[in-house]
Amino acid sequence: MLIRILLSLMFAFASAGYVAAETPQIRAAVLKIGTVNWELDTIKRNGFDTANDFELIVQPYADNGATRVALEGGEADVAVADWIWVARQRAAGKDYVFIPYSKAVGGLVVPADSPAKSLQDMVGQKIGIAGGPLDKSWLILQAYAQQEYNIQLATNTEQVFGAPPLIFKAALQGQLGGAINFWHFLAKMKAAGMRELVSVADASRALGLDPDTPLLGYVMKESFILENPDIARKLYTASRAAKALLASDDSAWEPLRKQMNVTTDKQFETLRADFRAGIPNEGAIDEVGADKLLQLMAELGGEKLVGKATTLPAGLFATVE
Repeated sequence: MLIRILLSLMFAFASAGYVAAETPQIRAAVLKIGTVNWELDTIKRNGFDTANDFELIVQPYADNGATRVALEGGEADVAVADWIWVARQRAAGKDYVFIPYSKAVGGLVVPADSPAKSLQDMVGQKIGIAGGPLDKSWLILQAYAQQEYNIQLATNTEQVFGAPPLIFKAALQGQLGGAINFWHFLAKMKAAGMRELVSVADASRALGLDPDTPLLGYVMKESFILENPDIARKLYTASRAAKALLASDDSAWEPLRKQMNVTTDKQFETLRADFRAGIPNEGAIDEVGADKLLQLMAELGGEKLVGKATTLPAGLFATVE
């Protein structure tokens, strides 16, 4: 009888080990201080990964370049990037696909006491820009200024390019007439009293683009998806569950406060509001609208920005429904 019990226990443990081994892992290469960690932490904290039959492993890196190297080299299964970059990689022959995550893109902010009422008033001003001359927000705002006011911002303003924290600091110290920064820095700038002169969403709408097209997303290799059928949909479902919780429950944000690196309640509340505003609509991405945006980026940024992806590569967006 004792032997039979021992054999039964051994079989049970072996079966449990087999099931655990069969649960696929998704190793996410992310920027250590990136805002995507708020969603990934929420997924892990609430078990949205295991509820969707995978285990999420978060692997932090010092910079975005390292996350992409990890993805390319097989050290990670997913990274975060904008889909225009993914389109460029796919057009170059890589089997990357995009899973939507966020449509947060920001805009241009000015000091609270600035007399500026439109981009017309930025002529002759100094504009700080995070992301470099090919920053997508900067390109869209240039196109908008040209269309609406017949102004070439690149030649009629002085641009100061720098890392997001430097643009943030310079703007708050009054060294800039306006600033374009990553969305979470813009949120803190607004919390400090700066005001948005024009949003990229409004500029996109005026240009005939769809402002609801998610720009940022999770990037996977098709080969990984083939090895793990339905894995893209599972990650997307877990992501949507985290978004739904963060959109509806203020208490879900309390565990994230420390990693949000906020110094005031106003910063915390503005970041929370702007994250929620950046949650994309559920469902498939409008490929016609995305193609229109890509063609505009190709026109404005050229091969340096889009590579050979002058039109939307087939299969760019993963099937998640």
